[in-house]
Amino acid sequence: MWLYAREVLEELREEKKRWREETLEPTTNHHTTSSKPIDWLYTPQDNADLDYMKDLGYPGEYPFTRGIHPTMHRGRLWTMRMFAGFGTAEETNQRFKYLLKQGQTGLSVAFDLPTLYGYDADSPWGLGEFGKCGVAVSSLHDMEILFDGIPLGEVSTSMTINSPAAVLWAMYIAVAEKQGVPLDKLRGTIQNDILKEYIAQKEFVFPPEPSMRLVTDTIEFGAEHLPQWNPISISGYHIREAGSTALQELAFTLADGLEYVNWSLERGLDIDDFAPRLSFFFNAHNDFFEEIAKYRAARRIWAREMKETYGAQSPRSWWMRFHTQTAGVSLTAQQPENNVARVAIQALAAVLGGTQSLHTNSMDEALALPSETTVKIALRTQQIIAHESGVANTVDPLGGSFFVEAFTDEMEAETHAYFERINDLGGVIPAIELGFFQREIADAAAQYQAEIDHMARIVVGVNEYAEGEPPRIPILEMDPEGYDKQCTRLEELRLNRDSESVRRALSDLTTAAEGDDNLMPYFLEAVKSYATLQEVMDTLREVFGEYTEPVIV
Repeated sequence: MWLYAREVLEELREEKKRWREETLEPTTNHHTTSSKPIDWLYTPQDNADLDYMKDLGYPGEYPFTRGIHPTMHRGRLWTMRMFAGFGTAEETNQRFKYLLKQGQTGLSVAFDLPTLYGYDADSPWGLGEFGKCGVAVSSLHDMEILFDGIPLGEVSTSMTINSPAAVLWAMYIAVAEKQGVPLDKLRGTIQNDILKEYIAQKEFVFPPEPSMRLVTDTIEFGAEHLPQWNPISISGYHIREAGSTALQELAFTLADGLEYVNWSLERGLDIDDFAPRLSFFFNAHNDFFEEIAKYRAARRIWAREMKETYGAQSPRSWWMRFHTQTAGVSLTAQQPENNVARVAIQALAAVLGGTQSLHTNSMDEALALPSETTVKIALRTQQIIAHESGVANTVDPLGGSFFVEAFTDEMEAETHAYFERINDLGGVIPAIELGFFQREIADAAAQYQAEIDHMARIVVGVNEYAEGEPPRIPILEMDPEGYDKQCTRLEELRLNRDSESVRRALSDLTTAAEGDDNLMPYFLEAVKSYATLQEVMDTLREVFGEYTEPVIV
């Protein structure tokens, strides 16, 4: 169903040529945040090959370009899921309760570096990093404190954890069981995207093959026991934070997603049993229209891959459901109040792009963990967009924009070009080992920084409109005795638990890891015996070994 007659497009082509020659007064050229050139004006000529039903369709219908739900945010607002975590489990529990009281509709847990790498808080490997970028969780006891007084059957929880994801998930499941919540009632997400760790974030522990086994174990276990849980959140966010372009974020994230599909199929799973629970996580950067086009292209590409390439039969398997977080890398320590405006623009792009849930960064995050005051402003930003801006009143209000549709088409075509390059290298894991993704991101980051350095790109308050005054906003202070309290708690835990149960659980885990059993039941046995996170991860280190990234030149 073509939108425009061929003869009309030809006439418009001539008219645009005339306009350029007679009316347009060109000045400088313009580019997106990703350095993509932008034309002066977009017309139906730029959508010449757009087939309405094939490329756009209607919201809630294939290929979902206009949204996965027919009513989108008009029927139900996105989940306002603010990322939080610092210091001890007690401190973060208080922040969770504060955010829920302020109107947040979902929880999202940030873990500290020792936890992210699978070490206990008192390990010398994590010295000096306790609680700084998230909460310390070293055992089931910490997880019990973290969610004390929070009914897990009523709230959905996202956990940003990767290499130790299966172990932390087992702890969460164990807490829910203690609360009497059936597994089929639990809602939430574990990030669990190990491929992007090798590509961008670098918080890997094990080599790729055993790491992918752990991810596939969680996908299989979730499909069998936790039908409302997303066992993976395939993340472009960290790829973008590492310096990628919007296109690279899109293409590399979807390539990773397809790799997880391949591994799950090789495990023997039916695609319609696990694909509906695959979720995604994207960045919302500064370029308003580029971000919106990215989200729309992502939905369409994923739907077409699931249906046409993999043969999924269920429409839910074709859905791309995604969470969005505003761009941490865009925040500036200079004039931090300006970050409120940046975050509002980025959040609006995520909403207009059709996100299912959203985190808005706080103005002070380039300086420290967010204070209660700044995190409330960030949450209120979402609430103002939801209730005062009017953008939720109609579905996909930018659909049909000559610019947005042309940009969406370009994103889709260029993503498939990246897929071909990755396939030519042998697939995602060989491309990682060859350094393909890493070099692409490094080159993009270098270009972006060079544009700032040479004033080809303006960052307000940094290389233009600078003031040179130090920021004057209150900074969050954690409990100065938190580390000592955590170490004491761990020491008491090790003294008072049933050591024989721990030994037996870890021995069973070793045997299972050496074989090919799904490891989730063994993680549950271990954490319920109060084996610590590091004890479980060290057991796996002994079997799987640790990964050292090759030197990439």
